[in-house]
Amino acid sequence: MKVQRTASTAFTAEFESEQELTDEHRANLSFGALRLPTVDSVNLHTALTVTLRGPWAAEIAVSATVVAVLPDGIALAIEGNPDEILTRLLVRPSMAVETAAEEEETTPEKSQTTWDRMRGLSQMEKILLAVRADRTERALLLQDNDPRVLLSILRNPRLTVDEVVRLAKSSFLTYQIAEVIMKTVQWLASLDVRLALIHNAKTPQAFSLRILPTLPDSEIKTIARAGTSMALKQAALRRLQGRT
Repeated sequence: MKVQRTASTAFTAEFESEQELTDEHRANLSFGALRLPTVDSVNLHTALTVTLRGPWAAEIAVSATVVAVLPDGIALAIEGNPDEILTRLLVRPSMAVETAAEEEETTPEKSQTTWDRMRGLSQMEKILLAVRADRTERALLLQDNDPRVLLSILRNPRLTVDEVVRLAKSSFLTYQIAEVIMKTVQWLASLDVRLALIHNAKTPQAFSLRILPTLPDSEIKTIARAGTSMALKQAALRRLQGRT
C-alpha cells in the first residue's frame, strides 16, 4: 500500500493490487478498520479523511478516527459500509468506459423517447426503475416530486456526484433524502454537495450545522450574511469571530 499525507488531517492510501485490497478487506476493512502504514505522527483520536484508491484508480473518500498508534503506522476506525467500499475500489476501467458510453448515447431523440415512455409509468414503476435507471432516465426521475422515487435514485450504483448535487438543491428534498446523503461518505466529501445542502432551506437545520465547520471561510462568510435560518447565520458568525 502506498500512503501519502496530503494535509494535516488527510491521507491517500493506494492499493497496488487486487490481492492486497482483498487481503486488507478480509483482515481489517470488513470490521470497519484500516491499518495505515506511515512514518507521520498522528495523535490518538484524531479525525481524518482518507482517500482510498483501488488498483485500477477507482477512489472513495472515507472519514476515519485514529484508534491506535502502531510501531509502523496507525490503526483507524472508518465510517461507511465495508462491502460497498470494497466494491467501489474494485471498479475496473472497462466499467468506466461503459458509463461513458451510456452518456454518449444520450441524444435528444433518445430523451424524447424515454420521456414518452416514462409518462406512462405508475409511481411504483418509477420507484423500481430508479434503482437501475440509466443517465437519461435518471435526469427525468430527478424532476419527480415523489420522495420515494428520489430515495430510490440514491440507491442507483451509477449515480454521479453532479446528480447528487442536483438532488441536494431540489425543492423536493426531505429529511430522509438529506439523511442518506449525509451518511454517504463519498458524496459528503464533495464540497459542491455540502454547499448544495447548506444553501437549501429544506435541509434540516441539524444537518446544516454539521456541515458548517467543514466549509472554507469564504463560504462561512456568505452563510453569515444569507444563511437559511437565523441559527445557522449566528453559528457562522461565531465561527468567524472565533478565528479572529
